[in-house]
Amino acid sequence: MNAPKSKRVEVNGWIILDKPIGMTSTHAVSRLKRIFNAKKAGHAGTLDPLASGLLPVAFGEATKTVPFVQDGEKAYRFTVKWGTETDSDDADGTPVRHSEARPTREEVEAQLPRFIGTIMQTPPAYSAIKIDGERAYDLARDGATFEIAPREVTIHALRLVSSTSEEAVLEAECGKGTYVRAIARDLGRLLGCLGHVTALRRTRVGPFYEDDADPLAEIEEAGVEAPAFMLSVEAGLTELPCVVVDRDGAARLRRGQSLILRGRDAPAEGVAYAACGGVPVAFGAVSHGELVPSRVFNLPF
Repeated sequence: MNAPKSKRVEVNGWIILDKPIGMTSTHAVSRLKRIFNAKKAGHAGTLDPLASGLLPVAFGEATKTVPFVQDGEKAYRFTVKWGTETDSDDADGTPVRHSEARPTREEVEAQLPRFIGTIMQTPPAYSAIKIDGERAYDLARDGATFEIAPREVTIHALRLVSSTSEEAVLEAECGKGTYVRAIARDLGRLLGCLGHVTALRRTRVGPFYEDDADPLAEIEEAGVEAPAFMLSVEAGLTELPCVVVDRDGAARLRRGQSLILRGRDAPAEGVAYAACGGVPVAFGAVSHGELVPSRVFNLPF
């Protein structure tokens, strides 16, 4: 049973969960909140129940850094089974088309360059895309007929790891909004053999990699030692420039006032965060030699 809300405590930091297959991202966050008796937590990007791998979960003040992690690069390892296309583009869906054709390894590799770069991709029907205010997956489950407009996504790399006559294992590195299930679907169509995803594992989200992830069972079994798995709030900011400030500068930023940046290493523009004594103080936009805070952290330093 969850602890009463009034008895929950302030917990600040990141847990990089190795989410098991069969669990929703929401359920995973709930389990972690219960383990740490935490007041506030949220994940940095939904991972499908049939997928495993990285689910970064932010607690307390770390939730302010979620957008930076969410917008970071993603990496996946996935298996495509040839011969069948499903309505969800994965093994959980209903088969809708079949093919007896099977591609060779060389044929698969020859098509991969067509997916590299900025491309137009149509998300799967079973996705969180909104159509006239309704989630596509809700419309699909209701049997509604609808179209999803293609959207621009960026795929940095797509590699063939292994291949047999029946399936292929691939790795993809991509930007925000890319659907691996759509890659599998479109690759199968290009090859003329059709295909759908049967296994999917996320191996990177922004600054976090597969080696950073811990299984839920290990965190639960740790008991009072579970906080040892927690990363700092700053872990979600490591892909941003850091401005080191003194206590006076930190106090100014916390009051919402801009801070003049000095020094050769100060960022000229863009988004940066300030830290005092290794503790994040605020983040915001750098403009005309000043850091203008947009969010501040309520952390002791």
